Amino acid sequence: MYRRHLVIPKNSSFFLFGPRGSGKSTLLQNELPPSKALWLDLLDPDQEAEFQMQPGHLLERWQAAAPRPEWIVIDEVQKAPRLLDVVHQAIERHRIRFALTGSSARKLKRGGANLLAGRAFVFHLHPFSSFELGPDFSLADALQWGTLPKAAALQDPEDRKRFLRAYVQTYLKEEIQVEQAVRKVEPFRRFLEVAAQSNGEILNYSRLGREAGIEAKSVERYFQILSDTLLGFFLEAYHPSIRKRQLSKPKFYFFDLGACRAAQNALDIPVLPRTFAYGRAFEHLVILECIRLNDALERGFGFSYLRTKDDAEVDLIIERPGKSSLLVEVKSSDRVDPASLRNLRDFGKAIRGSERMVLCRERSPREADGVSILPWQDGLRRIFEPQSPPPASGS
Repeated sequence: MYRRHLVIPKNSSFFLFGPRGSGKSTLLQNELPPSKALWLDLLDPDQEAEFQMQPGHLLERWQAAAPRPEWIVIDEVQKAPRLLDVVHQAIERHRIRFALTGSSARKLKRGGANLLAGRAFVFHLHPFSSFELGPDFSLADALQWGTLPKAAALQDPEDRKRFLRAYVQTYLKEEIQVEQAVRKVEPFRRFLEVAAQSNGEILNYSRLGREAGIEAKSVERYFQILSDTLLGFFLEAYHPSIRKRQLSKPKFYFFDLGACRAAQNALDIPVLPRTFAYGRAFEHLVILECIRLNDALERGFGFSYLRTKDDAEVDLIIERPGKSSLLVEVKSSDRVDPASLRNLRDFGKAIRGSERMVLCRERSPREADGVSILPWQDGLRRIFEPQSPPPASGS
């Protein structure tokens, strides 16, 4: 059992959003076992049907319990959005505390669901970070299979392949087909493979549409579905003007390397050091680590990338409240070439007061031309201090 960095509140209701299989139910079962809370599992078809038709049964269940629990856990609340009106009433009238999990914000957004108007905190849970896995973390395994709890628990590579392929197929069935997110599943299936292959690239909807055989407008809408169903996230282009930032083209990153590789149909291809694929996977992993630590430790950092018209690029710009901005380059090399520091030097001068950092596979920290060159986990600890994650092994 691995300790998660996310600390859930003891005295306040909350939403816990995260992709399917990220460990939401496991975390809550440890914190709020059935002996302490009334549990409703909306993945159970009977319970889903009951509370879709009769959301008022929620309070009847609570009133019938002996003793009446202080907490009610509703797993996958997006399957019965009308329940949230009853939850709102129960918080106001009966001071019941709720833990509400969800693996998709799409149905809640689409239905204009009652999101409790600040009466519940909002948290996000992701697959394991390298620090949560601690001494069991393997960089090679994380790049090849990702860090979903089930994938991390399996030992046999063939079992991992089966699980990840099934994960993508279940997503297509449960989130896309059953929820009728699109009229036809097959175009979305083609899009999903193309989207995964373009992971971490600046989005060009027209080009991706041609590759998938669908219209550019459909590609844009499909990416929003991926975001709403928590299969990935947009990384905006940096600009001091928020308005201009919103008009620039974002990148899109899948939430887990294993799920991304399964969607690419690439699980049979090894991720080997000193290859282009290895560099892309390593960059993906480090960016995911930043997102995961930011959410778990509630830092409130903002993330973006920067690319000029001349294709000079910085992988990640981290805007930290009360601190200087941080420009980060991710390098999979175990020896960073001085020439590769040029962009950081140039952009560092343009963004006043910014710090510059390279996260890489070098063994020891060093400084060069005003740039901190750090082993990637050491760099992450420095970024997220003072409440840094504990030391972890694995390189």
